[in-house]
Amino acid sequence: MSAINATFSQNISIVHPEYFFITGLSGIPYSSCYYLFLFFTYIIAVIGNSVVLVIIALERSLHSPKYIGVFNLALADIGETNALIPNMMKTFLFESQYISYNSCLANMFFVFLFNAMKSFILVVLAYDRFIAICLPLRYHAIVTNTSMSVIFSAIWAFNAFLIALTVSLITRLSFCKSNVIQSYFCDHGPVYRLACNGNSINIFMGILNTVLCLLAPLIIIVLSYLGIFLAVSRITTWEGRFKALKTCVSHLLLVGMFFLPIISTYTAALMLSLSPNTRVISTSLAYAVTPMLNPIIYVLNTAEIKDLIRKVLKNRSAPLRESIPK
Repeated sequence: MSAINATFSQNISIVHPEYFFITGLSGIPYSSCYYLFLFFTYIIAVIGNSVVLVIIALERSLHSPKYIGVFNLALADIGETNALIPNMMKTFLFESQYISYNSCLANMFFVFLFNAMKSFILVVLAYDRFIAICLPLRYHAIVTNTSMSVIFSAIWAFNAFLIALTVSLITRLSFCKSNVIQSYFCDHGPVYRLACNGNSINIFMGILNTVLCLLAPLIIIVLSYLGIFLAVSRITTWEGRFKALKTCVSHLLLVGMFFLPIISTYTAALMLSLSPNTRVISTSLAYAVTPMLNPIIYVLNTAEIKDLIRKVLKNRSAPLRESIPK
């Protein structure tokens, strides 16, 4: 009976604030120009990734394992930018820096879900390149539309469970000191650090998410490319090596753009004392610019999509030329 009373008293002592206050950039003149720049990247990201989604969905020649991965990456990019940037516009340009407790948890869930998905999708795309170069004769038997669909379904389910668990554990925290979040969205770390009761499980989940969604994918990608480079070194001709590596250029650019800013920010935070404004600018740029550049990279570096766009433009320009009087 005493144990039940102790549990009950512990539950009623948990205090959830009605609102959180998000600081964003503070003390920087013309910070609204920076938010307008992020909004510009948002518009380009949504348009670019929507075009990629439509092209892949409508063009049957792109219904292949590789483009199932590209489709999921574009979907994650759109999800992340929509979860992050419109809220930033509302919060800082329209000076509505208060966000309700439940909305804060929802914002945290979607931002981290889509960001984790991008990391795992890059791993799957690395797996696709590894099989294509190291086991080319078995590629079509191993990497199929069915297997890729199963892999991505499992990844979405796993990440949804992991992030939902991480966010749900915030509800066990009591916020009785401050409700001011030193970030530009409902960031997990700045939120659980506001708690005035034990947050060790939240610290553990933060570390677990970093390991599973950042470090482990990066290590797997590095190992896969070590295998790719080893396989390429066995190709006798330079032309063959160049042709094999050329298929990896788009993926390597995506990996560099996604991981380097995040790893740099984490490293700088561990080695130096970053100001809140520096952290806000570095992480928001990493989250906003990458989704804008991803579709551009795939359009410029993927022969299938470039050929398809040329074909569409050629077909549309032909009737126009015929209508011009000679």
